[in-house]
This record gives sequence, structure tokens and C-alpha cells, in this order.
Amino acid sequence: MPSTAHIGLGSNIEPEANLRAAVRLLGEAPGVRVQTLSAVYRTPPWGPVPQADYLNAAAALETALEPLALLELLLGIETARGRDRGPHAVRWGPRTLDLDLLLYGERVLETLRLTLPHPRLHERAFALVPLCDLAPDLRHPVLGRTLAELLAEVDATGVQRVPVRLQEAPGALP
Repeated sequence: MPSTAHIGLGSNIEPEANLRAAVRLLGEAPGVRVQTLSAVYRTPPWGPVPQADYLNAAAALETALEPLALLELLLGIETARGRDRGPHAVRWGPRTLDLDLLLYGERVLETLRLTLPHPRLHERAFALVPLCDLAPDLRHPVLGRTLAELLAEVDATGVQRVPVRLQEAPGALP
């Protein structure tokens, strides 16, 4: 039985091209259907490394994949778009693509590879703002509060909607 998963998408290296490619690759993946996409937001970078602003969005996926298989798909798409997660990669540095599995239905999971819901989701405006486009009344499975309530408690200063489309309108020509 398919589940609904919510992912965060982010990039600050050729961000429009990388985010569009991620949406396309997700849509082509077996066992995954992109249900809805949020608006795109320009957000300040997270962490101590000076870098360009990010473009961030969120997607709701219908998936037959289990959480760890979905995570592997996301990591594979990141790698295909040039993401380096190797031992010499700069933590919180610029990146071609960042795909985070934020929520997987109401599933709560903690393994060495994956924690659900994402352990810092409730702290990050760059994830909560686009998620609230999709499901503001969705409850965080651990905190029991809606995404809109969680967003009201974080500083969303600097998060600005931008006129970028990640997917062609249905029926549009390539």
C-alpha cells in the first residue's frame, strides 16, 4: 500500500537546474509519484560556511518504497547531480543538491542511516515554509503539533518566495 512521504529539496549551485532535475528524476523513479510541489523559496544558508543563498522547496510523494529504500533513491539522485558526501566534503557547505526525507506518513524511525521525522525539521524555516505550502495542518508525529504551529515558532526572516517553476504544467510541451 503506498505511503505519502514529504521531502525537502535544496540547492545553491545551479539551483534552478538541479531542483528541476531532481523533480524529473523523482518522477521517473519506479515506485514514486510526485503528488504536489511547493513554491520555491530563496533562503539564507544554514551553518558557518560563507556561501550563496539556497533555493528550497518541498514535495509530497506517493511511494511504494520503504523509508530506507526511498532514502537510497534520494542519495542516488544527489550523487547523480554531483553531490559529494565523501570524507573531504565540507559540512554545511555549498551543494548541488540536498534531498532530505522529512516525513514518511506518521512513521517514527531511528536507525544509524535514517531518523524519521527529520530530527531538526521543527527548527528549520527553510524546510517548514515550503512544507506548509503543502500540508500546514499535518501533525509532526513526535511533537504532535501542526507544521504551521511549528513554523510560527521559528525565525523565517530572509525566506522569500521566488518565481521559479520546478515542473512544467500538466500537458505542457517539452
